[in-house]
Amino acid sequence: MRQFTAVVNPTAGGSTGAAALLRVARTLREAGAELETEYSRSLVHAQELARSAGERGRVVLAVGGDGIAGGIGGALSGTGSVLGLVPAGRGNDFARALGLPTDPDELARVLLHNEPRPVDTIEVESAVHHRTVVLGSVYAGVDALANRHANSARLLRGAASYYAGGLRAVTTWRPADYRVTVDGQEHPHRGYTVVAANSGYYGSGRLIAPDARVDDGVLDVVMIREAPRRLFFAMMNELETGAHVNRPEVRILRGREIRIEADREVPYGADGEVEAVLPVTARVLPGALNVLCPTTRDRVPQGRPEGR
Repeated sequence: MRQFTAVVNPTAGGSTGAAALLRVARTLREAGAELETEYSRSLVHAQELARSAGERGRVVLAVGGDGIAGGIGGALSGTGSVLGLVPAGRGNDFARALGLPTDPDELARVLLHNEPRPVDTIEVESAVHHRTVVLGSVYAGVDALANRHANSARLLRGAASYYAGGLRAVTTWRPADYRVTVDGQEHPHRGYTVVAANSGYYGSGRLIAPDARVDDGVLDVVMIREAPRRLFFAMMNELETGAHVNRPEVRILRGREIRIEADREVPYGADGEVEAVLPVTARVLPGALNVLCPTTRDRVPQGRPEGR
């Protein structure tokens, strides 16, 4: 029977982390699993707790949103430790990409019985992040600004906070001139954003990269070019289904190493956290993390229209 250590972000999703864990913990303990709970004081503290538990051979449960999932997943990347997710944040986008069930009892059964699945992670390097590892995506531009606004919102949660943050960001955004280098080849780009995606989802269920897979050994690079604001607002709505990729303003490349630079100060973020400005380099680390998730690979991500 597995032994679990849950690392809880007490503030995730408006202090719902502990409540989310309680619903899953009951089923784990009824099945005979051992569960210990640790409350983190910061992301760095959460990573320390996770490494310690992993070194003791315990399954580490990241309880919270994409920030703590990415932070703990990054800390465990390359160690051979096993990660489980108990989603309890604003976005929960990596959990969505893995196809994790939202029902607590079903989630507990996955954590108890499913075999670990190797997934890719992203190594991030910049002047601020000398080297860190995240799970879902690195994004540079108006979406990073929108995420900063969403994180500061107190009255809105989930997709509503991201949508409101997006509206606020777009009204003040000036297109930037980017230099995007994918596996050594430069691609000039003028526009709103560049996203290096391991997971197809970001921004609380926005399907930014419909063909991205967490286990294919490459990153999908989504670039949205300069366009009239009314068209960009339309594309924001299309992110719900991934239909934006059919527009000529959207270009998608794929590669293992992506360098993103800009002609001015442009913020970038990773896994829901915004802490720095360009330039940044993102490298895929194939199969670097073992995660407990559904075993059947869903070839059409949630929200993506069939047949596309």
